[in-house]
Amino acid sequence: MLGALGGLAGSLVQGAWSPGGLLLALAAVGGLCYGAGVATGGRGAGFTAGGGWLIAIFVISLNRPEGDFAFASGLGPSLFLFGGMLTAVICTTLPQLLAVAEPPSRLPE
Repeated sequence: MLGALGGLAGSLVQGAWSPGGLLLALAAVGGLCYGAGVATGGRGAGFTAGGGWLIAIFVISLNRPEGDFAFASGLGPSLFLFGGMLTAVICTTLPQLLAVAEPPSRLPE
């Protein structure tokens, strides 16, 4: 659900503020995918959030019966679509920086 909400919000923001909105939307996708993986301790949640984002973006980008599109043609929406996919994959597969605990000793005490 968070991926779909992030995709919907990102699609609105990237078109509203010309260069900054695109960067904000891509940062939100990256933070969502990386944060979901760190919060659960595994990469499955990051892939699920990225998948929800991707499904929401594809549903939004379909043309409607009236012939309208949610995304205008141009460089910005294309960068949002392809850059968001790339950002989701990169941030999901990054090594997760969790709190470092004391490593277990090799010898019993």
